[in-house]
Amino acid sequence: MENVILIPDSFKGTMRSATICQIMKRCILRHFPACIVQQIPIADGGEGTVDAFLDAYGKGEKQFFRVRGPFREDVDAFIGFIGRTAVIEMASCAGLPLTRCNRNPLITTTYGVGQLVRKALDLGCNKIIVGLGGSGTNDGGCGMASALGARFMDSAGKEFLPTGGSLQRIARIDLSLLDPRLKEIRLEAICDIDNPLYGPSGAAYVFGPQKGADAGMLETLDNGLRHLAETVYRELGIDKSLCPGSGAAGGCGYGMGVFLQAGLRMGIDTLLDAVDFENCLALADYVFTGEGRLDSQSARGKVVCGIARRAQAAGVPVIAIAGDIGDDADAVYEQGVSAVFSTNRKAVDFSIARAHCERDLEKSMDNVVRLLKIAEGSVRPRVR
Repeated sequence: MENVILIPDSFKGTMRSATICQIMKRCILRHFPACIVQQIPIADGGEGTVDAFLDAYGKGEKQFFRVRGPFREDVDAFIGFIGRTAVIEMASCAGLPLTRCNRNPLITTTYGVGQLVRKALDLGCNKIIVGLGGSGTNDGGCGMASALGARFMDSAGKEFLPTGGSLQRIARIDLSLLDPRLKEIRLEAICDIDNPLYGPSGAAYVFGPQKGADAGMLETLDNGLRHLAETVYRELGIDKSLCPGSGAAGGCGYGMGVFLQAGLRMGIDTLLDAVDFENCLALADYVFTGEGRLDSQSARGKVVCGIARRAQAAGVPVIAIAGDIGDDADAVYEQGVSAVFSTNRKAVDFSIARAHCERDLEKSMDNVVRLLKIAEGSVRPRVR
């Protein structure tokens, strides 16, 4: 093993991508000290997206701004600036960790995301990339649009700020006061899923439970998103509810498209293009990747499979390390993943496992590299 690429996603709530890269590199050099190790910390729209872009381009800076959080409280969120391009991570102001113990997608808002877009416009950016991932919201992007001048009215003509639980109140939509500068720039939303806005595989039913929604709330949220789509079609003549990725970030992918006319793209493809991944693969023997949980959803545009598809085309094996592996994870093999390993060494709850996640990753990675030594003949198994 002479040349490997390390390109994992973060393990949500435990380890950043850069930390995972360092642990993997340490294990590889322990057994293959002459190996050339390329580290590419990455993200696909969620936590770590801004840092991933700054690392990929090797330049730029991160600036912090005071905006509204998921409960309309003041929070310090950030934007990454690379020349006149702004990279926004919606999780920094509307992310699930910000909801702490009060997870309730009926009342959370993406208003702060719109404020960050406006900040980027104020600073003269001509391209804005918004990473849609890790959200604690389900408002279809209405909060974001409101912060940029969109107006939502109820049946009595009263303007209000829609949240997941009040989407069904929307009777009229007025975009006449939307910030005109949005038409003068390139706006791109990136995400890691291809789910539609509503329905069994939509934003509410698939992602609502992790945001705190129970069965009754899921129905309310899904009905609200469906009503939003119907109202948008009636008021604006736009129908993007079934577009892949419209269900990203509680429907914010849909909101980016219909209210801001943004393009929607898989985040992993955007990052892989930025780091010239095909060129990196030219000399690679293996690619090591991973994410917090591998399951059937991973095959629908997330980091691991986005990487695997390109590596497979180049004939490079991909080994994935995950914190948890779902029963339906076999779908990733069809996307080009060669092998999957879990860091979990004991059957314990996540609240316990997260305390020693780095140690577990190192032990698991060390075992994988030991196996590769055998496969490559560096160590011959003893014949009994």
